[in-house]
Amino acid sequence: MMRSLVAALLIAGGASAQAVPPGVMQESRQLPGLSAPGEIVIDHAGIPHIYAANARDGFFLQGYAVARDRLWQIDLWRKRGLGRLAASFGPAFVAQDRAARLFLYRGDMAAEWAAYAPGAKGWTQGFVTGINAFIAEVEAGRAPLPLEFAATATRPERWQADDVVRIRSNALASNLASEVARARALCGGDVKLEPLRRTIEPARPVTIPKGLDPCSIPEKLLDDYALGTGEVRLDGGTLVLAGLDPDNREGSNNWVIGPGRSATGRPILANDPHRAHSIPNLRYLSHIDTPELQIAGAGEPALPGISFGHNADAAWAITIFAIDQQDLVVNPKAAKLTEVRETIDVKGEAPRDVVLKFSSDGPIIHEDPASGRSFALRATWDRPGASAYFNATWAFQAKGWSDFLVARNHWGAPPLNLMFAGRDGDIGWAPGGFVPVRAAGDGLLPVPAGAAYRWTGLLDARVMPVKHNPPEGWIATANEMNLPAGYAHLLGLDSWADRSRITRISEVIGAKAKFGITDAMALQNDATSPMARRAVALLAGLAGRSDGERTALALLAGWDGHEGPDSAAAALYEIWARSHLPAAAVKAIVPAAMQANFGRTSIGALLPVLEAGTLVTPDQRSAILLESLGSAVAEASRLLGPDPGRWRWGALHVADFKPALPIAGRDAERRVGPLPIGGSGSTPMAMGPAADWHVASGASVRLVMDVGAWDNSMAINTPGQSGDPASPHYRDLFPRWASGNYVPFAWSRPRVLQEAERIITVNPLN
Repeated sequence: MMRSLVAALLIAGGASAQAVPPGVMQESRQLPGLSAPGEIVIDHAGIPHIYAANARDGFFLQGYAVARDRLWQIDLWRKRGLGRLAASFGPAFVAQDRAARLFLYRGDMAAEWAAYAPGAKGWTQGFVTGINAFIAEVEAGRAPLPLEFAATATRPERWQADDVVRIRSNALASNLASEVARARALCGGDVKLEPLRRTIEPARPVTIPKGLDPCSIPEKLLDDYALGTGEVRLDGGTLVLAGLDPDNREGSNNWVIGPGRSATGRPILANDPHRAHSIPNLRYLSHIDTPELQIAGAGEPALPGISFGHNADAAWAITIFAIDQQDLVVNPKAAKLTEVRETIDVKGEAPRDVVLKFSSDGPIIHEDPASGRSFALRATWDRPGASAYFNATWAFQAKGWSDFLVARNHWGAPPLNLMFAGRDGDIGWAPGGFVPVRAAGDGLLPVPAGAAYRWTGLLDARVMPVKHNPPEGWIATANEMNLPAGYAHLLGLDSWADRSRITRISEVIGAKAKFGITDAMALQNDATSPMARRAVALLAGLAGRSDGERTALALLAGWDGHEGPDSAAAALYEIWARSHLPAAAVKAIVPAAMQANFGRTSIGALLPVLEAGTLVTPDQRSAILLESLGSAVAEASRLLGPDPGRWRWGALHVADFKPALPIAGRDAERRVGPLPIGGSGSTPMAMGPAADWHVASGASVRLVMDVGAWDNSMAINTPGQSGDPASPHYRDLFPRWASGNYVPFAWSRPRVLQEAERIITVNPLN
């Protein structure tokens, strides 16, 4: 009787009660584990709009929809995170599985689930049951097995709710890699050169902790950490990992416009998180509509719900906020360690037993046989509630600013600038994330084991800074150091982004009396670099001594820093600023004996040194600038031809997405691109280049929300919502994304049906 009533209520508000536009495909499914009838309406962009009788069924259908689009991706995410790659791919991955298991949550699961919003465990159980329902369809032959499984002779595994929250290796924590790089640079080095290597904000001197020998940090210390936390790449059937780069800081933008500055008279909230690109991409857009919960936005496909987006009353957005959540702890010889023995299943072989070691500070990520020392990672992610992005569950039902602060107060990882906008006109910023309180030290360098440098707890989230309805009427963040002057608590010092993106965002928003939806979309695709303008300003008054130097000075003279794909100046600038100017500065400033351990600098750290004239004489600065320009022109000529008039940034900087797993005879249909792309890592349209100059990172999703008039919201994913090359939604969004265009992100039922491409009616299987 109850099921009949629920079904009748759903149908009354469903597609059968409203006109379905001509041409919309309709189909039906019976799904085990579903409690009542529901619908998945897939729009023309491949976004699922899920209608269910209760929240648990809503998450069930989201899990089913995600698995339908991204089964290979989420299965690989789970296997990597849990340390189960060898079970599918063989003995070559035992070491990686062992490393991944070092970083799993190993605490009490009751405490873990209690850290999240009421209902989160049930929602997650529904989500994984939906994934498993699709896996059952694949196993029964009612749905095709994604081609990657066939190519690797593997099969998807079933999920449990605990799997989702136990994985911690996707938490984007910092600053382990930079601690190691700094210690190695200071081995035989000079602390006065640190400003050239990395910017410290708020400014403070670098002090070596008492009892630490920087030369005690081995070169290979991060190998297991890189194995256990790095993204999986597949090359010729072999899994390999990209190297861990302490200077690779993926960034994001968000901003909120208050009703007084908004062209709509309502708040506008915009978000474009920037991450490494892949195919399929990291994010997934979805919409869940149930009697007790309604949300729409973007999230990681392996997690239930959304990470950023909106409900009926409020919207929230995210960018990384540079809390230092890691310390490397150096244990003396013969330190007491706890051993945990685990068994790793291995495809084609007997299971293997491995030993994981832990100290009271955390997992042992390296043991140095030469010295007998061991090295532990102390990190906030071993606390309950530190599952990445999962505390967004607290925001799902937030109705206003006070509810949003509750969500912020629970936030664990990754540390984020959380931006808020309410239907009532409220706007605000409230960064969140677990903040370790250190008895001593500042997190810039490894510390000796023992009480002197212990963590004494976590900072009370209620003392974190906030902005609420500021007088200027808008707020923006772009991973810059945005702590209020004189803020009393140590949060982080060396993982902030340079100010180029926030400078440009502030210029554009500040110049407009009223800022609208189209303005927000344009700003997310803005390709002007204040960093480039600063660098070019250093060239004023210089006279070239060679043809190459004169060519460079002429090309960059008067350039406004706009890095469009057709710009010759942008091509030269990026080659110069990325590959030649930093290297020339290190060569000229750092003594030869120190250069091997010093590493490299970046344009963001280098420019303040050159602008202030610290560490260099005027003649040295001129020589660095001119010599590096000459070598940059030589490289540009090699890459783009001898005629500077024909150079184009987009000839180098292309979006060309290739699946990580090559499959013979199928790679051409699976490749997406190439298309020329403007922008760079220092423009609001952040498009970081790889070593081959192709686009490596950038906006995974762009979302612009008209708060309270949700049907006006716009979004774009790339290259598409689906990971199946046979799907029309595998690459359909790529041209729009590359050209700065969007698709509607419908909210109301009538608007969703206007955008509908396919309606899947689902019923319980009993």
